Amino acid sequence: MAKYSDDLKIKVVKEYQEGYLGIRPLAKKHGIKSKSEVGRWIQLYEEFGVNGLINKEHKQSYSVQFKLDVLRFIERTGSSEMEAALQFEMKNSTRIASWKKAYREGGVEGLSKPKGRPSMSDTSKNRNNKQINENKMTYEQKLERENELLRLEVEYLKKLRTFQMDPEGYLEKHKQRYHSKSKKNSN
Repeated sequence: MAKYSDDLKIKVVKEYQEGYLGIRPLAKKHGIKSKSEVGRWIQLYEEFGVNGLINKEHKQSYSVQFKLDVLRFIERTGSSEMEAALQFEMKNSTRIASWKKAYREGGVEGLSKPKGRPSMSDTSKNRNNKQINENKMTYEQKLERENELLRLEVEYLKKLRTFQMDPEGYLEKHKQRYHSKSKKNSN
């Protein structure tokens, strides 16, 4: 996905709001490869204002539980990734697609794996040694690891059942927690 400047995003959205051009002509005019990208900017602007279009210096990280809640919301309501992102006050709906893939391929454990290439620092070398040691885990350690993963899965399934029984109540109950976390992360 191409990176576009914050100024360009704001300019395109403002032009759209003036009403002279639609999404497709605006994308073509400004050399934006995907009209859906322009549509996403418009939705972000309408939901979050200018802050929805501005790229942050640091990437926000999300807990495994948050990722599971978003995926459950999509499964339960049939919402699109963009709708779910707006519901959970996320600017980047494309992350949800990668969470879906990670969950499909690795379950709950797939959601907890760090993304990207590890740094080449000494801590990275230590991390590689740790991975080698994990491969040499004792039978008991492997069972403990499996037990922990099963606990996480059971917790997920319980929350999924609660959500399926009363999605509105569940979202209302947990809405405050996500708002307070996102405010802490943005500071």
